[in-house]
Amino acid sequence: MFIDRHQELAALEQMFQSGVAEFFVLYGRRRVGKTELLTQFCKNKRSIYFLASQLKTPDQLRQLTETSRHVINDPLLQSLVFDDWESAFIYFAQQAREERLILVLDEFQYLCEDSAELPSVIQRFWDLHGKNSNLFLILCGSQVSFMEQEVLAERSPLYGRRTGQLRLMPLSYRDSGSFFPEQSAKEKLILYGITGGIPAYLNQLNTPQTTLEQQIKDKLLTPQSYLFDEVNFLLRSELREPRTYASLLHAIAGGATRLNEISQRVGLNPTNANKYLSVLRELGLIKRETPVTERAPQKSRKGLYKIADNYVKFWFRFVLPNRSLIESGNADLVCQRMIAPHLSQYMGDIFEDICRQYVERYWEERLRVAPIQVGTHWGSDLEIDILTENVDGSHWFGECKWWNSPVGENILNRLIENAAKVHDKWKQNPRYVLFSANGFTEALQQRSVKEGVSLIETDDLFESVTE
Repeated sequence: MFIDRHQELAALEQMFQSGVAEFFVLYGRRRVGKTELLTQFCKNKRSIYFLASQLKTPDQLRQLTETSRHVINDPLLQSLVFDDWESAFIYFAQQAREERLILVLDEFQYLCEDSAELPSVIQRFWDLHGKNSNLFLILCGSQVSFMEQEVLAERSPLYGRRTGQLRLMPLSYRDSGSFFPEQSAKEKLILYGITGGIPAYLNQLNTPQTTLEQQIKDKLLTPQSYLFDEVNFLLRSELREPRTYASLLHAIAGGATRLNEISQRVGLNPTNANKYLSVLRELGLIKRETPVTERAPQKSRKGLYKIADNYVKFWFRFVLPNRSLIESGNADLVCQRMIAPHLSQYMGDIFEDICRQYVERYWEERLRVAPIQVGTHWGSDLEIDILTENVDGSHWFGECKWWNSPVGENILNRLIENAAKVHDKWKQNPRYVLFSANGFTEALQQRSVKEGVSLIETDDLFESVTE
């Protein structure tokens, strides 16, 4: 199943039609859908897609030669094997003189493990041959730090050669919901809250006619399942010290949100902990939130660390602490006693993130005013789930409730009181929006019409509104 990525495909197609040499860099964390995006793009095009392995260079070149034979009808190619990377690239540039040829090198970091000089080789090739051909070269990688430092950074030999780049991000909650066409809006949000916007994870839970509880047991609480040990695999493949990073994630999942608190739980000094946390932020596994009202968020002491990847959050919250029970065959017990009673609380923070996504991406549908900034705000005596600065000088104040009962007027009253406490710039021209997982009281609905308050339920989060 291939969902969304329309803008990404359109950008690649535009470059494909440019008529000049193109050098594109695509990267992003594992399972985010890079390979599937490139596969879709290369369909019905003259293209060589090479997925690198952790092999020695001669073996990589041998496999690249074999892959190329299925695309290029050249008797010479049938009888040779590329001796080195430079001769391979020159050959592909020659094949692209009159007709566009796409060359994709996926998991590029593996090629560089045994050929550290490869970026320099590509730089020399591109300057002398590639940029004058009709070649479309795509370097793709899953190690975010490697791609940013060794391919995109100013110190890289390849700096300034690329004609485009993209860090592929997880899908939005709405696009993620497309994996589950038969589920209710609320169930789609829970499934997104468990798996996040990672297509590979979403696809694992795409099992129609199966209850949510059974999906959790089959796909997350079964030791032989794909997702059961996925977080450990992700950390081992991306990081040199997976145990330390796992401890940091475990601390954050357990409620530690400030740097000093996290470092104390893990047993690191704050300076070292901050370095590790920066790496996790680069990978997109955690985020640092500050009040949107802060003038210098990077220097703010109010910054709170939260896990950004929903499945990592779910795994450290529910799977890791109960691993012994799960592996001893007690998945039913874990699901019924450890997960089900706490799932609503778990969804609280995630629902806030979903609602902020809605305000940021889908504001045209109901809010009708474009936000410049979307964030949250808190202080010693207040907390506001959503606070925006809008292009027309107004500000949205929002509250998000993942409750089992309808939201009433008391929540709106409290939101209005909190809005009045925000300092002057941010409380001018206030507008109010409430999000609820289980609807609103009749009294609040009537009042919202009179006062222009926007009320948004779970179905509204997935339904486009047209004039």
